[in-house]
Amino acid sequence: MISESETRLKILEAVRPLPARKVSISQALDQFVAENYLAQFPLPMFDNSAMDGYAVIATDCPIGKRLRVIGEQPAGIDRKLRVSNGTAVRIFTGAPMPAGADAVVMQEDATREGEEIVVTTEVGAGEFVRRRGCDLGEGQRILSQGERINPTKLGLLASQGFAEILVGGHVRAGIISTGDELAKLGEKLRPGQIYDSNSVLLQALLKHCGATVAMSVRCPDDADSLQNSFQSAADYEILIVSGGVSVGERDLVQATLRKLGAKIDIWRVAIKPGKPFLFGSLEKSFVFGLPGNPVSAFVTFLQFVRPPILKMMGAKDVGLVTLPAKLTVGQSNESERAHYVRGKFEHGNFTPIGRQESHALFGLSQSNALLRIESGEALRAGTTVSVQVWS
Repeated sequence: MISESETRLKILEAVRPLPARKVSISQALDQFVAENYLAQFPLPMFDNSAMDGYAVIATDCPIGKRLRVIGEQPAGIDRKLRVSNGTAVRIFTGAPMPAGADAVVMQEDATREGEEIVVTTEVGAGEFVRRRGCDLGEGQRILSQGERINPTKLGLLASQGFAEILVGGHVRAGIISTGDELAKLGEKLRPGQIYDSNSVLLQALLKHCGATVAMSVRCPDDADSLQNSFQSAADYEILIVSGGVSVGERDLVQATLRKLGAKIDIWRVAIKPGKPFLFGSLEKSFVFGLPGNPVSAFVTFLQFVRPPILKMMGAKDVGLVTLPAKLTVGQSNESERAHYVRGKFEHGNFTPIGRQESHALFGLSQSNALLRIESGEALRAGTTVSVQVWS
């Protein structure tokens, strides 16, 4: 049994980033850029109005001044109008500033009288004008290699005219849920059966990482069924097996993998929940054997499966967000393994939620963070701790 830090290091050393690929910008959301991206244009691209009003020369606008309106400039094609002393141009939000104008008088601050306006407020140079490049300079870095493309970054890339984006590799995953006790959703349960919730949980976690779930099957505790499923999934980059990785007579995963020639690199980790964890490789696929209890499967996924998937996709940061929090309830760990406590991070506080056993799915569903407590460690209420936030 090895530590979780050694486990994570060994797994990350084993995987490599997959080849980069070009995708359309409509397919780039939640991918990781595979190169640095620089601004091709400044933002704004030209001086424009921040308000509906009148483009003027500020020094030509004392209160009460009458100005002749010589034209109109809507947002869109520049009409090449020019403002001189004694004149103004009707202008709308986002429209290019006419030559000669250095300010905009809001329409609320001018009285329109036929073809003239009367200025009713003081006007300063630059007022309500968005200057070219004031938000973003041409050549400025907008995304760094390994950054995830979120909706706002996608909008920024679009503003620069990028129709295609070079992103990291595509990770395909297979999920095999094992156990005679598992029933398909929607089926009537027989005595002793439970619904297969782990496959649904793991599919959601994989999709949240940005991986594609290429296969998800249920297998009974039968070596032949397992062997056929393993062989079907051996071409995918990731294979996740839920359940059957412990040491009971019905836990057939490890023996079946070895029979197929799989290399098992890690078996059992000093972590609670989640000790019966397996990592190895089968043909082209990296194999992750997760415990059958849902909380154990969740914790081991976050700690040991999520980081290598993100590395394969080209991410520069593969860890969960870690934030300081004040512990609201004292906690201790008398186990020989590090314990990941599930709880709620809110308003700078961390509160453990529900039962902390490995089967307690409801408490997990109400949580959004993990607190790691070392073996033998005791933490008092009010202590500032670091928590890993996943939502």
